[in-house]
Amino acid sequence: MTGPPHSEPAAVLGRVLDSSDSLLLLDRARLHQRARDIQQRLLRQQPADKMLRQLETDFNRATQRWRRRTGFRPVVQLPSELPITAHRERILDALARHQIIIVSGDTGSGKTTQLPKLALLADRGRSGRVGITQPRRLAAVSMARRVAEELHCHLGHQVGYQVRFDDHTSDEAIIKFMTDGILLAETLTDRSLWQYDTLIIDEAHERSLNIDFVLGYLKSLLAKRPDLKIIVSSATLDVASFAEFFQIAPVLTIEGRTHPIEDVFLPSPDPDIDLTRQVAHAVQWVDDLDREGDMLIFLPGEREIRDAAVALRGKQYPKTEILPLFARLSLSEQQRVFTIGGRRRIVLATNVAETSITIPGIRYVIDSGLVRINRYRPRRQIQALQIEQVSQASAHQRRGRCGRVADGLCVHLYSEETLAESPPFTDPEIRRASLAGVILQMAVMRLPAIDEFPFINPPKRVVIEEGYRTLFEIGALDEKKNLTNLGRDLGEFSVDPQIARMIVQARKENVVSELLVLAALLSIQNPRERPTEQEAAADQAHRQWQDERSDFHSYLRLWNAWQTQRKRLPSTNRLRRWCKVNFLSYRRMMEWQNLFGELADVVANLRWNVRVTEKVHDDCFYDRILRSVLAGIPLHLGRRGDLSEYQGARDRQFYIFPGSGLFKASPPWIVAFSLVETLKLYGRTVAAIEPEWLEQVAPHLCRAAYSDIVWSPEQGFVFARESVSCGGLTIITGRRVHYGRIKPDAAREVFIREALVPGNLRSRGDWLKSHLAMIETIRTWERKIR
Repeated sequence: MTGPPHSEPAAVLGRVLDSSDSLLLLDRARLHQRARDIQQRLLRQQPADKMLRQLETDFNRATQRWRRRTGFRPVVQLPSELPITAHRERILDALARHQIIIVSGDTGSGKTTQLPKLALLADRGRSGRVGITQPRRLAAVSMARRVAEELHCHLGHQVGYQVRFDDHTSDEAIIKFMTDGILLAETLTDRSLWQYDTLIIDEAHERSLNIDFVLGYLKSLLAKRPDLKIIVSSATLDVASFAEFFQIAPVLTIEGRTHPIEDVFLPSPDPDIDLTRQVAHAVQWVDDLDREGDMLIFLPGEREIRDAAVALRGKQYPKTEILPLFARLSLSEQQRVFTIGGRRRIVLATNVAETSITIPGIRYVIDSGLVRINRYRPRRQIQALQIEQVSQASAHQRRGRCGRVADGLCVHLYSEETLAESPPFTDPEIRRASLAGVILQMAVMRLPAIDEFPFINPPKRVVIEEGYRTLFEIGALDEKKNLTNLGRDLGEFSVDPQIARMIVQARKENVVSELLVLAALLSIQNPRERPTEQEAAADQAHRQWQDERSDFHSYLRLWNAWQTQRKRLPSTNRLRRWCKVNFLSYRRMMEWQNLFGELADVVANLRWNVRVTEKVHDDCFYDRILRSVLAGIPLHLGRRGDLSEYQGARDRQFYIFPGSGLFKASPPWIVAFSLVETLKLYGRTVAAIEPEWLEQVAPHLCRAAYSDIVWSPEQGFVFARESVSCGGLTIITGRRVHYGRIKPDAAREVFIREALVPGNLRSRGDWLKSHLAMIETIRTWERKIR
């Protein structure tokens, strides 16, 4: 089309640009931008017929989408028995007058289920969705089901949820529950979050890295999206930090629905009594009071839960179910805790039951007072997985899990003095995690530097610098902290940047399929199960895939066995049985499979010229696979010492984890995927390597030193002994190298005659320093020859 705009194009553009009230926000933003681009083309007298036809087609589809979304508005009723219902008008008024509000309330107040319904009563959810974030997948799924039931909607239609690998939403979804990680991922493709007109950040007091990042991002977005309403939902004890962060946000406090709760402190008089015996004693104490009331017991981790379950089942309490609850359980096993029947329930849970979900019918809480927390130590670049005393805020949340249906009782397995001396709040994750992934993601998104980004609690400088150092080590940033081309590729993968670096290296090594399998595995919890009461049987089952040279290859063998069974046993039930017999978590195996597929899609989108297959080589390509692994964690190498310890880079001393297939082999050099400190500093998931590989995958971290430099007039070469170090470890010692045949050149002749005469080197050390350029030239020759 040439010449001035005709009436038909003008009519099409006019309908699109004047359609703000009949389009969803996401469609409006995209179509309006396209309409403006077409206007500019027409003004420049450039052809736009095809673009106009496509715009009109997409506009009609978007209009139909808006009609479907707004054609059904569920009838909203708030349960009169919930405390939040009494605050209905206060919340609606605050939401009408403010862009952001903070709703603070104890457990049981109804925040999670009723806030999205209140948003609908405030006429939100018309031009965009009402999005609700949850810290955990279990909570996102269970809360979506609960709200769908209350609104008499089909789950996945008007009310849906999205967690990793499970998108249970449709175009009609008005309310969408999701993990905070899903919302964060959406910012990569929808910077202004046009999908939503209201966002509810629930359980914000948990202060995960994702939550803090989301809150900072939303604070920066407020001015650009004045139509966006934000509700921050938090426990009562932690609103001050949010109120200070969002300076103009009103705080609405809601009391919890609870009956009187009595506190009993039962610390063990004997420090040698283990936690399992303490729990058994407390359960018996409660059982003597009431043989029917349901109990919820908080324990620090899966192992402690399994130990306590074995001990309590041995008591054979009549008409009693012992129900574990932790993240590695299948969804069906997790859902069992919500079923109230004719039997008493004793639920053994991690802190997943502390805030995110409410287990109905709990009369008694037994609080071990312990929590397993992962703390990153930046100076040593290690993870310290340690059990700590819970904060006062966490203890308050645990206590609030009882007293919902009748008078409650909370049994604390620690003293009042211990509780009084505990920290008020749990440290936010940004203060105890590695920030390399966050820094890379912010660089890819072109956000301000991490020390300029609006975090509620800015991270410590030492942690920030460690994050930059890690990204430099893997080549994602240059020495000036600028994003490299390699860094941009790493940012495409939804995994830790060090794991993404392994995948990129695998492209050079031609083992992409193998590294996608390993990258997916290293990004999830270990799918192998080892129940306390069946440890020997589990070890025997897992031994069939064991590789004594490399734990990474053991996982590749397991993967191939899984792929074989998927073809032989297409039935889900038969696959579940196979997993159970072999002490594998079916849920984790499926998560592994799904993440592999997600990473394979990224490789396809990057248009790498590689063929990705699900069946991988588990015995071949040993060197190539481990060189790829080493590229992501170049300073996680270790050299065997005199005993069983390994000397690692940067003066770290560690041991091979006893569960590794290499525990007894103790090869001279190893690489460990992670360094985790428990009783000792252990290297987990290890493999035997050749230290020389570091020169190939991380040359920027290697430093060379030369000695015994001599000139051979007969051969016409300069010879020397070369030693190479990396991270403070000498990886090559006394390697004889030659620097290239010397051609007639005055500078070289002087260098050879004056500096390289045997016996003259040490006395002319100062003179040699002035000829560093010449030494660098010789090193270049050496590289070319090798």
